[in-house]
Amino acid sequence: QVQVVESGGGLVQAGRSLRLSCAASGSIFSIWGWYRQAPGKQRELVATISSLGTTNYADFVKARFTISRDSAKNTVYLQMNSLKPEDTAVYYCKVVQHGWPYDYWGQGTQVTVSS
Repeated sequence: QVQVVESGGGLVQAGRSLRLSCAASGSIFSIWGWYRQAPGKQRELVATISSLGTTNYADFVKARFTISRDSAKNTVYLQMNSLKPEDTAVYYCKVVQHGWPYDYWGQGTQVTVSS
């Protein structure tokens, strides 16, 4: 059974940093991704990382956010620096199962950035 659990969200002031964690278990995953959804908006891609370490970022987070992976812990991180109020959203982790057309979502973690 695949489980995806995010953690690390919270309330921070603009300009500060947060690090989100996504721990997945129950399978081998080929792609890990962070997405976010602000109130009244569609869910959008933030960053992805493949099992080979290839990363991809949305333009709005380049140079501020960094996605990384600890293979031994089966965990992916999203380091978020220079946070802005517009980064306020629920952040979700999605993993894609290796060799299968299935993906799994976590329950999300709230990030709130105050001005």
